[in-house]
Amino acid sequence: MPDLKAADVTLVGSGSWPTAMAMVLASNHRRIAWYIDRPEIYRHVRRYQQNPFYLTSVKLDPQLVMPFDNITEAVAASEIVILVTPAAFLKAELNGLRDDMFRGRIVCSGIKGIVPGNNTVVGEYMHSRYGVPYEDIVIITGPSHAEEVAMEKLTYLTFASPETSHAGRVAELFSGSWIMTLISSDLFGIEYAAVMKNIYAIATGIAHGLGYGDNFIAVLLANAAGEMRRFVDALSPEQRDITDSPYLGDLLVTGYSQFSRNRNLGHMIGKGYPVKNALLEMTQVAEGYYASDCINEVKRKTGSDIPIADAVYRILYLNSAPAKEMRILSKNLR
Repeated sequence: MPDLKAADVTLVGSGSWPTAMAMVLASNHRRIAWYIDRPEIYRHVRRYQQNPFYLTSVKLDPQLVMPFDNITEAVAASEIVILVTPAAFLKAELNGLRDDMFRGRIVCSGIKGIVPGNNTVVGEYMHSRYGVPYEDIVIITGPSHAEEVAMEKLTYLTFASPETSHAGRVAELFSGSWIMTLISSDLFGIEYAAVMKNIYAIATGIAHGLGYGDNFIAVLLANAAGEMRRFVDALSPEQRDITDSPYLGDLLVTGYSQFSRNRNLGHMIGKGYPVKNALLEMTQVAEGYYASDCINEVKRKTGSDIPIADAVYRILYLNSAPAKEMRILSKNLR
């Protein structure tokens, strides 16, 4: 049984991003209650202070990182809860928690995905399902591959909330020598942009797998940025600069980086893997796959023209040929 005395923050999730977050928070001498849903990871972290499957080189401080296998106890341990589990599994992860469990807590999401079935981003889901006020929700985003964070590469994280004092409080936990923090009030725009960029990363991966070069992929991403802006503005009209790092920066790193699981999924599909086979090859969840189906539903609310996201949806879910879809797109990009 872990020590139940108060922690500075609770993490919910067992993959690479919560592992990197635990490392960053511990380096800032924060006490972390970490709920790990997979028993084999929980036991390994408790015994060896390492995640056996994700970012295995990261060594965690046992005096600061307290692993939990009971989510109720973990959530109760602090006033700030950070959800860092794939959106597709969020409902199951939180299953069993009382409806009032998040009352009086700041609920953060480091999930760049959309909740299937509800077709809502995590902030909207936590508001509707658990009654968390939007003012108590903080979105953590920005160009931030966990692998680079764990290597202590300079990274810029954005913390978004209508209550910017809450965003600032969470940002202070992370701010350090290699983590720069930015504050935003654009809760919905930033979260939907984080979802969309995963879909566009699949598109760039498909293009690369088909043999298109950097010249074309640059044009594809430039058009994706415009498409993302139109979609986000239609969903949440607000003054925003799409060239800021949580929008364009995150899109670029996800579209180009070797660490991008969404790009890697697209690359396999472009190389000829059937979609189901490519998904089976993935060692981590590619949020863009689930997001594509959900965004196809959400777009009906906005009437937005999103031809790149539509092409990805047809490839993933309607068995459309990747070469055909990219050929059509190439004739309409600007």
